[in-house]
Amino acid sequence: MAKPFHFKQFDIHQDKSAMKVGTDGILLGAWADISDAKSILDIGTGSGVIAVMLGQRADQATIDGLDIDGSAFEQTKENMDRAPWSNRMRAFHISVQDFTKTHEGTYDLIVSNPPFFSGGTFSQNQDRNSVRHTIKMPHGDLLMAVQKLLAPSGKFCLILPFIEGLRFQELAETYKLYCTRVTNVKPKADKPVERLLLQFERNKKTVEEDELVIQKQENTEWTEQFIALTRAFYLKM
Repeated sequence: MAKPFHFKQFDIHQDKSAMKVGTDGILLGAWADISDAKSILDIGTGSGVIAVMLGQRADQATIDGLDIDGSAFEQTKENMDRAPWSNRMRAFHISVQDFTKTHEGTYDLIVSNPPFFSGGTFSQNQDRNSVRHTIKMPHGDLLMAVQKLLAPSGKFCLILPFIEGLRFQELAETYKLYCTRVTNVKPKADKPVERLLLQFERNKKTVEEDELVIQKQENTEWTEQFIALTRAFYLKM
């Protein structure tokens, strides 16, 4: 059984969730722009880690998390209920497609750590496979949901592997969502970019672009840059 992941201000239980707490989710939860965000939506919330992180950062915001998987929904609700700011959080057991059809209103910030494999072989672990293949949430459906649910001046933030992130930027423009901020994530300084942290808005702007290196070149210690981004969460920082 997977042990709970302990953060400074909350714990994330992950025994029911197919996808465990990982660096991608923590990066997105720490990186997403919460300025002026009074309402936040986490699409495909999994264990709820990103939603709970955003609840810590945006202390005046309400946060909704949705997931189509029953076990993930139960896990998210459990973790939200245990959080110190549980009164500002809600979990929904629903697909993003159905949620979009029924939900009234918009969100100032939408986040997602979405599935990214569109092909290839299926894994032995069907739950993990479902999360990481785009069968249940094609990127077009995700963008269609964001197009409807994002406030006029809102922001949509997500994390994807490098190639998938480049493709996603092209696809997003067909939904009139434009990339305004990019952080290129490298495991070490001499390694290629592995992940893209991406922000989209309804209006075209000059793209802000920077780089984040996770570990120091000479050893496995975190870089000062990574520590600055995540120190509010990790226990030993």
